[in-house]
Amino acid sequence: HLCHCSTYGSVEIVKQAKKQDIHVTAEVCPHHFTLTSKDVDASDANYKMNPPLRTKKDVEALKRGLRDDIMDVIATDHAPHSEEEKRRSFTAAPFGIVGLETSFALGYTELVKRGILSLSELVAKMSTNPAKVLGIAKGTLKPGTAADVVVADIDTEYAIDSSKFLSKGTNTPFDGKLVYGKVLNTFVDGKLVYSEERNG
Repeated sequence: HLCHCSTYGSVEIVKQAKKQDIHVTAEVCPHHFTLTSKDVDASDANYKMNPPLRTKKDVEALKRGLRDDIMDVIATDHAPHSEEEKRRSFTAAPFGIVGLETSFALGYTELVKRGILSLSELVAKMSTNPAKVLGIAKGTLKPGTAADVVVADIDTEYAIDSSKFLSKGTNTPFDGKLVYGKVLNTFVDGKLVYSEERNG
Protein backbone atom coordinates (compact mmCIF):
# COMPACT_ATOMS: atom_id res chain seq x y z
CA HIS A 1 0.00 0.00 0.00
CA LEU A 2 1.48 3.32 -1.12
CA CYS A 3 0.70 6.24 1.18
CA HIS A 4 0.19 9.93 0.31
CA CYS A 5 0.76 9.68 -3.44
CA SER A 6 0.98 13.19 -4.87
CA THR A 7 2.43 13.10 -8.39
CA TYR A 8 1.59 12.22 -11.97
CA GLY A 9 4.44 9.71 -11.86
CA SER A 10 3.05 7.87 -8.87
CA VAL A 11 -0.30 7.41 -10.65
CA GLU A 12 1.49 6.05 -13.73
CA ILE A 13 3.57 3.62 -11.67
CA VAL A 14 0.50 2.25 -9.86
CA LYS A 15 -1.37 2.02 -13.17
CA GLN A 16 1.43 -0.03 -14.74
CA ALA A 17 1.76 -2.24 -11.66
CA LYS A 18 -1.95 -3.06 -11.72
CA LYS A 19 -1.78 -3.84 -15.45
CA GLN A 20 0.87 -6.42 -14.57
CA ASP A 21 -1.39 -7.89 -11.87
CA ILE A 22 0.90 -6.75 -9.08
CA HIS A 23 -1.11 -6.55 -5.86
CA VAL A 24 -0.74 -2.88 -4.99
CA THR A 25 -3.06 -0.28 -3.53
CA ALA A 26 -2.50 3.46 -3.25
CA GLU A 27 -3.93 6.48 -1.53
CA VAL A 28 -4.34 10.19 -2.17
CA CYS A 29 -4.90 12.99 0.36
CA PRO A 30 -7.55 15.70 -0.18
CA HIS A 31 -5.04 18.56 -0.12
CA HIS A 32 -3.13 16.94 -2.98
CA PHE A 33 -6.18 16.79 -5.26
CA THR A 34 -7.43 20.24 -4.21
CA LEU A 35 -4.43 22.61 -4.06
CA THR A 36 -1.40 23.17 -6.27
CA SER A 37 2.05 24.57 -5.56
CA LYS A 38 0.82 27.91 -6.93
CA ASP A 39 -1.57 28.15 -3.97
CA VAL A 40 1.27 28.09 -1.44
CA ASP A 41 1.63 31.21 0.69
CA ALA A 42 5.24 31.18 1.93
CA SER A 43 4.25 33.38 4.88
CA ASP A 44 1.75 30.75 6.10
CA ALA A 45 3.16 27.45 7.39
CA ASN A 46 -0.31 25.89 7.10
CA TYR A 47 0.75 25.24 3.50
CA LYS A 48 3.78 23.24 4.65
CA MET A 49 3.17 19.53 4.25
CA ASN A 50 5.05 16.40 3.27
CA PRO A 51 4.80 15.52 0.43
CA PRO A 52 4.48 19.16 -0.65
CA LEU A 53 1.76 20.52 -2.91
CA ARG A 54 2.42 19.78 -6.57
CA THR A 55 1.62 21.16 -10.02
CA LYS A 56 -1.75 21.34 -11.75
CA LYS A 57 -0.65 18.40 -13.95
CA ASP A 58 -0.15 16.30 -10.81
CA VAL A 59 -3.50 17.35 -9.33
CA GLU A 60 -5.34 16.43 -12.52
CA ALA A 61 -3.53 13.08 -12.67
CA LEU A 62 -4.56 12.27 -9.09
CA LYS A 63 -8.19 13.05 -9.92
CA ARG A 64 -8.06 10.82 -13.01
CA GLY A 65 -6.38 8.12 -10.92
CA LEU A 66 -9.22 8.24 -8.42
CA ARG A 67 -11.84 8.26 -11.19
CA ASP A 68 -10.26 5.31 -12.99
CA ASP A 69 -9.77 3.22 -9.81
CA ILE A 70 -6.00 3.36 -10.10
CA MET A 71 -5.86 5.11 -6.73
CA ASP A 72 -7.96 3.12 -4.26
CA VAL A 73 -8.12 5.19 -1.09
CA ILE A 74 -8.57 8.77 0.09
CA ALA A 75 -6.74 9.26 3.40
CA THR A 76 -6.24 12.42 5.43
CA ASP A 77 -2.62 12.31 6.61
CA HIS A 78 -4.10 14.07 9.67
CA ALA A 79 -1.22 15.91 11.35
CA PRO A 80 -2.39 18.34 14.01
CA HIS A 81 0.06 20.91 15.34
CA SER A 82 -0.40 23.72 17.80
CA GLU A 83 -0.95 27.28 16.62
CA GLU A 84 2.38 28.23 18.18
CA GLU A 85 4.22 25.58 16.14
CA LYS A 86 2.61 26.68 12.89
CA ARG A 87 3.24 30.38 13.60
CA ARG A 88 6.95 29.77 13.10
CA SER A 89 8.62 30.60 9.80
CA PHE A 90 7.89 28.29 6.89
CA THR A 91 11.28 26.62 7.23
CA ALA A 92 11.09 26.21 11.02
CA ALA A 93 7.46 25.06 11.32
CA PRO A 94 6.63 21.33 11.37
CA PHE A 95 5.18 19.58 8.33
CA GLY A 96 1.50 18.68 8.18
CA ILE A 97 -2.08 19.87 8.36
CA VAL A 98 -5.23 18.59 10.01
CA GLY A 99 -7.37 16.48 7.72
CA LEU A 100 -10.20 14.81 9.62
CA GLU A 101 -12.43 17.87 9.81
CA THR A 102 -12.17 18.75 6.13
CA SER A 103 -11.64 15.49 4.23
CA PHE A 104 -15.25 14.57 3.39
CA ALA A 105 -16.22 18.12 2.43
CA LEU A 106 -13.17 18.53 0.20
CA GLY A 107 -13.77 15.15 -1.40
CA TYR A 108 -17.43 15.88 -2.01
CA THR A 109 -16.80 19.40 -3.32
CA GLU A 110 -13.78 18.65 -5.50
CA LEU A 111 -14.70 15.19 -6.76
CA VAL A 112 -18.46 14.57 -6.54
CA LYS A 113 -19.72 18.07 -7.32
CA ARG A 114 -17.36 18.17 -10.33
CA GLY A 115 -18.50 14.80 -11.68
CA ILE A 116 -15.21 12.95 -11.11
CA LEU A 117 -16.66 10.45 -8.63
CA SER A 118 -20.18 9.50 -7.60
CA LEU A 119 -21.11 9.84 -3.94
CA SER A 120 -20.97 6.05 -3.52
CA GLU A 121 -17.50 5.98 -5.11
CA LEU A 122 -16.31 8.68 -2.70
CA VAL A 123 -17.67 6.70 0.25
CA ALA A 124 -15.91 3.58 -1.03
CA LYS A 125 -12.57 5.39 -1.28
CA MET A 126 -12.94 6.87 2.21
CA SER A 127 -14.46 3.86 3.99
CA THR A 128 -14.95 0.54 2.22
CA ASN A 129 -11.61 0.44 0.39
CA PRO A 130 -9.47 1.47 3.38
CA ALA A 131 -11.11 -1.32 5.41
CA LYS A 132 -10.27 -3.82 2.66
CA VAL A 133 -6.66 -2.63 2.55
CA LEU A 134 -6.39 -3.05 6.32
CA GLY A 135 -8.25 -6.37 6.30
CA ILE A 136 -10.83 -5.29 8.87
CA ALA A 137 -14.62 -5.80 8.95
CA LYS A 138 -15.47 -2.10 8.60
CA GLY A 139 -16.64 0.24 5.87
CA THR A 140 -19.97 -1.48 5.37
CA LEU A 141 -23.48 -1.38 6.80
CA LYS A 142 -24.11 -5.09 6.34
CA PRO A 143 -26.01 -6.79 9.19
CA GLY A 144 -23.71 -7.83 12.01
CA THR A 145 -21.08 -5.17 11.35
CA ALA A 146 -20.37 -2.12 13.51
CA ALA A 147 -22.68 0.80 12.79
CA ASP A 148 -20.00 3.37 11.97
CA VAL A 149 -21.94 6.10 10.17
CA VAL A 150 -21.46 9.71 9.14
CA VAL A 151 -24.44 11.93 8.35
CA ALA A 152 -23.60 14.93 6.16
CA ASP A 153 -25.45 17.83 4.55
CA ILE A 154 -24.43 17.66 0.88
CA ASP A 155 -26.83 20.36 -0.33
CA THR A 156 -25.78 23.43 1.64
CA GLU A 157 -22.61 25.39 0.97
CA TYR A 158 -20.66 26.46 4.05
CA ALA A 159 -17.31 27.98 4.91
CA ILE A 160 -14.73 25.83 6.68
CA ASP A 161 -14.13 27.37 10.12
CA SER A 162 -10.96 26.07 11.75
CA SER A 163 -11.90 27.70 15.07
CA LYS A 164 -14.58 24.99 15.43
CA PHE A 165 -12.23 22.05 14.87
CA LEU A 166 -12.16 19.51 17.70
CA SER A 167 -8.69 18.28 16.80
CA LYS A 168 -5.52 19.07 18.75
CA GLY A 169 -4.71 21.59 16.04
CA THR A 170 -6.44 24.01 13.70
CA ASN A 171 -3.62 24.08 11.17
CA THR A 172 -5.28 24.10 7.77
CA PRO A 173 -4.88 26.05 4.54
CA PHE A 174 -8.64 25.63 3.97
CA ASP A 175 -9.94 28.03 6.64
CA GLY A 176 -12.72 30.05 5.01
CA LYS A 177 -12.94 27.85 1.89
CA LEU A 178 -16.51 27.38 0.65
CA VAL A 179 -17.44 23.70 0.38
CA TYR A 180 -20.33 21.24 0.48
CA GLY A 181 -20.64 18.15 2.66
CA LYS A 182 -20.80 19.41 6.22
CA VAL A 183 -20.69 16.53 8.70
CA LEU A 184 -23.69 16.75 11.02
CA ASN A 185 -23.42 13.54 13.03
CA THR A 186 -20.89 10.76 13.53
CA PHE A 187 -21.78 7.38 15.01
CA VAL A 188 -19.21 4.81 16.13
CA ASP A 189 -20.61 1.32 16.73
CA GLY A 190 -24.09 2.86 16.80
CA LYS A 191 -23.26 5.48 19.44
CA LEU A 192 -23.43 9.19 18.66
CA VAL A 193 -19.93 10.57 19.24
CA TYR A 194 -20.23 13.88 17.37
CA SER A 195 -23.13 16.22 16.71
CA GLU A 196 -22.82 19.49 14.80
CA GLU A 197 -25.80 20.80 16.75
CA ARG A 198 -24.01 20.11 20.04
CA ASN A 199 -20.42 20.86 19.03
CA GLY A 200 -20.78 23.39 16.22
